[in-house]
Amino acid sequence: MKKSFSFSAILFIIGLGYTNAQDPWKITTSSINPANYYGITAANGMIGIVSSPEPFKVKDVVLAGAYDQYGRGRVSNFLHSFNLLNMQIAIDGRNIVAADVQNMKQELDMQKASFTGSFDYGDKATIQYTYYALRHLPFTVLMDVKITAKKDFNLNTSSVMEAPDALKDVQNYYNEIDRPHVNIGLLTSSAKSPTGKLLICASNSFLFSEQHGEEPRVIHEMWDNNMHLMKFSKKIKAGTTYSYAIVGSSITSAHHDDPLNEAERLTIFAKLEGRDRLLSFHQNAWKELWKSDIKIEGDDQSQQDIHSMLYHLYSFVREGTDFSPSPMGLSGLGYNGHVFWDTELWMYPALLVLQPKMAKSLVEYRFNRLEAAKKNAFSHGYKGAMFPWESAASGVEETPVWALSGPFEHHITACVGIAAWNYYCVTQDKDWLKEKGWPVLKAVAEFWASRVERNGPGKYDIKNVVAADEWAENVDNNAWTNAAAKAVLNYATEAAKIIGTTADMDWLTVAQNIPILKMENGVTKEHATYKGEGIKQADVNLLSYPLKEVVDPKDVLKDLEYYEKRIPNEGTPAMTQAIFSLLYARLGEGEKAYRLFKEAYMPNLNPPFRVIAETKGGTNPYFATGAGGIIQSVLMGFGGLEITPKGIVQIKSTLPKQWKKLTISNIGVLNKTFVVE
Repeated sequence: MKKSFSFSAILFIIGLGYTNAQDPWKITTSSINPANYYGITAANGMIGIVSSPEPFKVKDVVLAGAYDQYGRGRVSNFLHSFNLLNMQIAIDGRNIVAADVQNMKQELDMQKASFTGSFDYGDKATIQYTYYALRHLPFTVLMDVKITAKKDFNLNTSSVMEAPDALKDVQNYYNEIDRPHVNIGLLTSSAKSPTGKLLICASNSFLFSEQHGEEPRVIHEMWDNNMHLMKFSKKIKAGTTYSYAIVGSSITSAHHDDPLNEAERLTIFAKLEGRDRLLSFHQNAWKELWKSDIKIEGDDQSQQDIHSMLYHLYSFVREGTDFSPSPMGLSGLGYNGHVFWDTELWMYPALLVLQPKMAKSLVEYRFNRLEAAKKNAFSHGYKGAMFPWESAASGVEETPVWALSGPFEHHITACVGIAAWNYYCVTQDKDWLKEKGWPVLKAVAEFWASRVERNGPGKYDIKNVVAADEWAENVDNNAWTNAAAKAVLNYATEAAKIIGTTADMDWLTVAQNIPILKMENGVTKEHATYKGEGIKQADVNLLSYPLKEVVDPKDVLKDLEYYEKRIPNEGTPAMTQAIFSLLYARLGEGEKAYRLFKEAYMPNLNPPFRVIAETKGGTNPYFATGAGGIIQSVLMGFGGLEITPKGIVQIKSTLPKQWKKLTISNIGVLNKTFVVE
């Protein structure tokens, strides 16, 4: 059953969380119920590991950029990779299972990007395991294990490699490389994706500590074609702590021409780096990322929640790639791993001001798929580039045919252009604008100039679209679509001036004649046939932010008050209330902004790590789109940050009374700090 919440109920649920002491960096739980458990993700922008309620287990392993056709909708889908971190531990011949453990605790340390489980095993041992998606090594993960003995016992440990059901033609290998100073045992698997398009490979190895003396002998066992393992035994003395680790790599033919050998090479590289160096490099990389931070004083729970949202955005994106995050990032197979406007409008702006180098990967994704977008426009009878509503590896349209958003939700093309323009605004990189930004903006402007229907002055109509409010299908003159088209035509014209080329004069003519409809009461009309019905998400209000189509505060407030009442209590995504919160903060209404800030995500949280689902009462985390929108409500709403053609500035905004001070650090390419008190 869906749940709906009033704001008073929300405060009751969190126990007036802003008065309680919450660790700003660690989310810890001892309430682990497998029947009501939503895993948290440790990721490095390339590989994501989703936690399990069971000790030593990992629920999912997901690789960015790995797609094949299977399952839903005859389109490309995200693939699970091999589960290369699952373990089995036996003490005195008995395998440890969830029913045998006491005092189970799990913790996500966002500052160090680590996930730790710990528990007691009767009167024999206390055990802790921690895993990492190593930030400096995109395809490599590590699990660290510490076993403290209360009594003498025999330890048997197995590293188990499991193949996901969707993969086929699984091949298993065990190799040993002997050197005078080290023996390297490699547990390796490869498989083909469902259609055979990709080769997916994974390899791992034990890391033993020199402090424990001679390395134990490692034995390989094959259980079946989809599972094999390597194991070792050790006698543990009471009062001692025995530690070891598993390091592994997973990579596909989408990332490397020779993924089988490369998976083993990467694992050998990591093994010979050693545990301490691996963790040092990983932690230093995250320390560098966290220089760009949001600090909230006076509201401990909001601070922890914002850190969680930032952590997930940072985890799902990687500098130096041309990959772009899906709505669920690397937390699973949600939305097939496809890329939507969720990237450009919701996740990207926060990353752009906090981590411009990471944000560049997202605009690289679109630039490198520009030719596919041009072919899409040609197929539909338009000029320029028409970006797909759902995009995967190739940049062709990947929306299932039963969803009308594929052929009709055209505002995505404007969103791509807006993102390109904003990248220039923040970085002021004219070389990039000339080389990559301008080709995108030019093609997007050409699309909209051909897309409009020229029915006279002020009537360059954009008909038959799916609105940003996706409950409005096949409507004419949608507010967001029209305003975004106008904006990007103007941005393309401005970009031409900056790089010293000539824009098509028709673009400004088109922009000036695209209508923004109004109701008799002066409220901006969502589309030509809109009659006051409920809306799925913000549409009209996006004209006030991120656009500046509605600039008069009285008109901004008028649109806010009208559409705020048309959002139902369930079935709507987190971004809508985030936009309302942002705009109210800019209008000086801090308390209303705070209420909407909390309403944006509190009803969407799932146990035990407060992971955000897409909708209120929903169960499909982690919704990175919503996290991006909520972070924008803090950065651009309460924080007053504004992206302008001259860079990032700060405009007037208002904090809620619960917040004593807001500090936003290391912003943009100039690494500025902005403070609101």
